[in-house]
Amino acid sequence: MISRTMQQQVNSSSIIRAMFEEGKRLAALYGADNVYDFSLGNPNVEPPAEVKQAIMDILNEENSTTVHGYMNNSGFEDVRGAIAASLNQRFATGFAADNILMTVGAAGGLNVIFKTLLNPEDEVLTFAPFFGEYRNYVQNYQGQLIVVSPNTKDFQPNLEEFKEKISPRTKAVLINSPNNPTGVVYSAETIASLADILRAKQEEYGTVIYLIGDEPYRELAYDQVEVPYLTKYYENTIVGYSYSKSLSLPGERIGYLVIPREAADYENLIAAANIANRILGFVNAPSLFQRVIAKCLDAQVNLDSYNRNRELLYNALVSYGYQCIKPEGAFYLFIKTPLENDLEFCTLAKTKNILIVPGTSFACPGYARIAYCVAYETIERALPGFEALINEVS
Repeated sequence: MISRTMQQQVNSSSIIRAMFEEGKRLAALYGADNVYDFSLGNPNVEPPAEVKQAIMDILNEENSTTVHGYMNNSGFEDVRGAIAASLNQRFATGFAADNILMTVGAAGGLNVIFKTLLNPEDEVLTFAPFFGEYRNYVQNYQGQLIVVSPNTKDFQPNLEEFKEKISPRTKAVLINSPNNPTGVVYSAETIASLADILRAKQEEYGTVIYLIGDEPYRELAYDQVEVPYLTKYYENTIVGYSYSKSLSLPGERIGYLVIPREAADYENLIAAANIANRILGFVNAPSLFQRVIAKCLDAQVNLDSYNRNRELLYNALVSYGYQCIKPEGAFYLFIKTPLENDLEFCTLAKTKNILIVPGTSFACPGYARIAYCVAYETIERALPGFEALINEVS
């Protein structure tokens, strides 16, 4: 009796979540220490100490009616002002509280902005490989996700194909950097070229095309790699952010959208996004954690822990013969599977109690994602299984 749309969603339910559930099943059979679950991007690094202190201070010192009560659908004005000031200090931008809309994580923010922008059959372009839920988020509002093929040389966006796939129906372009699943950071040169293409296409078609940045991994970048701030490259930019990774708070569902005044139709955009936030059922972002993150804007997770995992996993797998790009950010390694069929390889990996996600889930068959946001010891124990796998299929 469920809707046809939801029946399709059930039938194509997330492989990532299915692997996560499989990990729990295997752990019950073989013991958690003997199962190596690299499926879900669930941070194992504790939140910074400032988060716990902020929670305690807020509950002890602030008015409970305010802390737990309703506010403007955009969120607490003082919180939005603090975020805007922090962004201005870090990126030399000129945002104010009115440019910030607090959201239920990055996923909530993307749904808000797609609800705001999309008419039926409007197109959203994105670059493979991409987080599989993007397709569902766009379809939620009867839009069409148009996928640009992966550039498997360095996983920077394939701009030649991108240019050809932009059409008069293109309403938005969605990018994710640092990227899930590759860990690649889109370079300043890439972003500048992408922006030039969009300006030319807007002029050619007489339309507005928004660039939407999905940035939950912005703070997780290694080796002093710079993650370009998109609003400085293209006027019609909207940025979605989440504290899920930067403060290790995935379950708290707290993030924001940045909608700059330079964006076309700004006044209507911000008004509609406020209403979308409400009518989608979010009403507002979680009130307590709005106040928490305002006190933790300079806090950071222990990036050294992720980097230690990155170095161990990358160096070991390459020494075994796996092919992959060394990730510059996030906490994922994207390997070329030794078997052409990535689904078959990931199934074979389960015989070693190793759970990884096939690249097909990210529109990039022939690859697999390994989430290394796990204990260092988990990687150490899993390495013999990875070595045995490639030896079996080589």
